[in-house]
Amino acid sequence: VQLQASGGGLVQSGGSLTLSCEASGLDLDYAIGWFRQAPGKEREPISCVRRTDGSGYYYIDSAKGRFTISGARGQNTVSLEMKDLRPEDTAVYYCATDETFGCPITIHTSGVWRTYWGNGTQVTVSS
Repeated sequence: VQLQASGGGLVQSGGSLTLSCEASGLDLDYAIGWFRQAPGKEREPISCVRRTDGSGYYYIDSAKGRFTISGARGQNTVSLEMKDLRPEDTAVYYCATDETFGCPITIHTSGVWRTYWGNGTQVTVSS
């Protein structure tokens, strides 16, 4: 399983970015989620898409209405469109899958089940 995240960058407050997560080596109907980790903070879940029906879920109140996740079943790319970016959105963004069809993505640290992470992509929002 490989996940490759891209699309991060430096934008001004109010700007937009679209992150992409390219997946390979797994069932392309598995759910994929986005997480982020700001300096000095724990990694937090942002959103997840259940690709069997395209349903998107958002776990940060500030993301609702500004972020849109998309990812059709059978496609190898999941996107996170981010609008009206704020300095507090500055973080490293990661995509992940736990090889199940449902959301949210469970972070497994041991045992039979695994969570696969993509490389991080830096998003920096200047004020």
